[in-house]
Amino acid sequence: MNPILPREHFVPDGEARVMPDGRLYLYGSYDISGAKEYGSQMLHVFSTDDMVHWTDHGVAFRSSDIPWLKAICKLYAPDCIHRDGKYYLYFCMESGEEGVAVAETPWGPFKDPQPLGSANGDGIDPSIFIDDDGQAYYFWGQFSLKGAKMNPDMRTLDESSIRTGIIDEKRHGFHEGACVRRRGDLYYLVYTDINRGRATCMGYSVSRSPLGPYEYKGIIIDNTGCDPETWNNHGSIGEYQGQWYVFYHRSSQNGRWSRRMCVEPIEFAEDGSIKEVLPTTQGCEAPLDISLPIDAARACRLGGWEVRSYLMPDPEHPGDEILTHAHGNGWAMYRYVNFDRPMQSVELLLRSNGYGVVEVWADHEKIARVEVEPTKESWQRFRGPVRTITGVHTLYLEWKMEADVSADFKKIYFS
Repeated sequence: MNPILPREHFVPDGEARVMPDGRLYLYGSYDISGAKEYGSQMLHVFSTDDMVHWTDHGVAFRSSDIPWLKAICKLYAPDCIHRDGKYYLYFCMESGEEGVAVAETPWGPFKDPQPLGSANGDGIDPSIFIDDDGQAYYFWGQFSLKGAKMNPDMRTLDESSIRTGIIDEKRHGFHEGACVRRRGDLYYLVYTDINRGRATCMGYSVSRSPLGPYEYKGIIIDNTGCDPETWNNHGSIGEYQGQWYVFYHRSSQNGRWSRRMCVEPIEFAEDGSIKEVLPTTQGCEAPLDISLPIDAARACRLGGWEVRSYLMPDPEHPGDEILTHAHGNGWAMYRYVNFDRPMQSVELLLRSNGYGVVEVWADHEKIARVEVEPTKESWQRFRGPVRTITGVHTLYLEWKMEADVSADFKKIYFS
């Protein structure tokens, strides 16, 4: 279910890698909840063997481990790959510097960092790719992508092979965040795409050679509307246990930061194209079951001024998150919910500073109306009868509040 990681962790820029132990590992930046900036001075690694349960392996690398830095910087958008029994972590910093560190395990700790040749100081967002013939390639840059073959040591570039302008903003909508994967005879270059006017999309171009030329093909996913201040998207595609996925992030807390990792299954057409997918709450799991409570903060899209998810500052429940600042006329979307169970009512666990109404919709049909009263800051359940429906639908909460009334939502219950 999206977001996929334990709720106290905010991980964007995800690179998904299947390692020799058979587990899928996620490498990404590490945002700090509520901070008004991208990334932090540390990186975590997460892994799974079922795409549902994720293990936090802890801090894998810190910028304080980098000996050549004159000042401690934030780390951005790492990538990692296995070769000959070692794991190579490629990282960049807000200064544009890039480097590589090595570990004996996929979760680190990564040690002995070294600057990465002419890529160091030349841009952000490293990406590593090893082709079927064993040749490794390194990509980096923003707005215009650069790439080169790597030497066998996996620490230095073959400087004579550097290509510039592999893709760019004008021809391909390339903003940042390159990721290269191979499927059959096609190379897929996935990246943050601005062809819809903002960096909320992940798009892709294809080629029959790692270093191009690449032809633009379209959008894989667009996270617009997940938060009032959503700005960027960055991630990867990967195959695990026979299924391909897109790993992406979405913002929270009414900011461009505090970004969370999400995932959706993707499909390839016979011609190799990728069908655009919609962001969902269910992610790669089955549609949400109405016999279980639905976390209000897991909305995959929001409408209404300032409504957003918020991590509750409760040390006893570090993953407790709510949907907050619901006022005026707005809505929250949960895609998708399975209604194939008997139900008579819906209850909303919320708190409100005034009177209002919350309507519950399944796609374009209103199935319930819940009247809300002031709760004096306490959490209370408000109930309304629900019209019976069946099948899988997109669930909406639509609130109608006076301008000076604001509500926070915690849970949705059907019974």
